[in-house]
Amino acid sequence: MVEAKPKRKWKWKSILTYTAFVGPALLFFLVIQVIPFLMGVYYSFTSWNGVSAAAEWVGFENYKRIFTNDETFYNSFIFTTKFMFTAVIISNLIGFGFALLLNAALKTRNILRTVFFLPNVIGGLLLGFIWQFIFVKGFASVGEMTNLSFFKLPWLGDETTAFWGIVIVFAWQISGYMMVIYVAALQGVDNSLLEAARIDGASNLTLVTKIIIPLILPAFTICFFLTISMAFKIFDLNLSLTGGGPFNSTQSVAINIYQEAFNNNRYGLGTAKSIIFFVVVAIFTTIQVWSTKKREVEA
Repeated sequence: MVEAKPKRKWKWKSILTYTAFVGPALLFFLVIQVIPFLMGVYYSFTSWNGVSAAAEWVGFENYKRIFTNDETFYNSFIFTTKFMFTAVIISNLIGFGFALLLNAALKTRNILRTVFFLPNVIGGLLLGFIWQFIFVKGFASVGEMTNLSFFKLPWLGDETTAFWGIVIVFAWQISGYMMVIYVAALQGVDNSLLEAARIDGASNLTLVTKIIIPLILPAFTICFFLTISMAFKIFDLNLSLTGGGPFNSTQSVAINIYQEAFNNNRYGLGTAKSIIFFVVVAIFTTIQVWSTKKREVEA
């Protein structure tokens, strides 16, 4: 009769196996994410300049200064919030539209998927400088040839047009990524449901709004979450296109934090702003995920 192995030995073997697989990832997560975040929370209560060895504890002074005497940060938050709402709506509309188009039986759909996704591969800084040339030089040349007022606008030199310029470039970059997620969701929709609805006389608009969208709501949850976080955290694209100008009218929160910490050498104040920014983004994304998940259950 074969003796059963001790349970304790199996328990330790399981622990060692889990540690071998999970341990390295957990260690890197702690070193790269958790520890820097906790250090940032600590430095937000100090007046550290980012260089000196000593960090003087000032308590909530940085937070009081932000909420009572920092109009630039407030304006950057207003800009970033407006940009987030506009960019999220436009990016997802374009991405979903591309997905519906490429889910059809087109001969060139594989090529078009690659073309639409390609801008997402280009880095934000490089993409910003490319579009800066297009807005400044390309549009001006087209405007001279066609005499169309649209191309003669000061795209990066005016507050309103600069805002829409950043929205256009962001949507152009990120819509292809959203398209891939929506295409994957659309391919999971049962075609027999759509055929039955068509037989019953449903229009294309009814198919999209009453059948397709309710069935792929999980994809909308993912895409909205990604676009909200990306739009809130916009930095490199904003930096290379306008640099926050003209007159800080298009300055995102990320640029404001960067300038406060590294240009003004007020690292403590900059980390306090980043903590506030983190809390706001967490609240927005949590509300968005909760509301869309609730609709998934209802659907």
